[in-house]
Amino acid sequence: MKKLTLTLLAFIACTSLTTTSAYARDDISKFSVAELLKTEKAKNALLDVPVYFATQKHKAVAKTFGEVTTNKKTNAFMKSDKEACEWVMLSALKALQKRAQKEGMDAVVNIESNYKKRQFASETEFECGAGALMAGVALKGTLVKFAK
Repeated sequence: MKKLTLTLLAFIACTSLTTTSAYARDDISKFSVAELLKTEKAKNALLDVPVYFATQKHKAVAKTFGEVTTNKKTNAFMKSDKEACEWVMLSALKALQKRAQKEGMDAVVNIESNYKKRQFASETEFECGAGALMAGVALKGTLVKFAK
């Protein structure tokens, strides 16, 4: 009887450790910016404020407000990493766009991923951290007013 009890306790301990580590997953993945921006979700969610990633070319700048940041999270439960990451990326981009509007700026330029304070600059990709329950995107960008 003691042997059975010890075996059962060992099984429960191993199972709970495995379950706990599965929920602690925090994979950092890269996804396509262009692919996301072409979706209906993006067209419906984003504002009419241009966004430029990393060193993408844009109009001449007349005035710079400065660098701003955003750090967004979303529910990833029962969603693919791509689905959750794209949704939270749209939320982060919209936050940057709203800030540009609030400050009277025309666009957000030099957008970079900054997930867990790890900089990643790309014209074509963004980074996202995804786990079993949450997904997150952190961005920073510069708010600008274009020259007329």
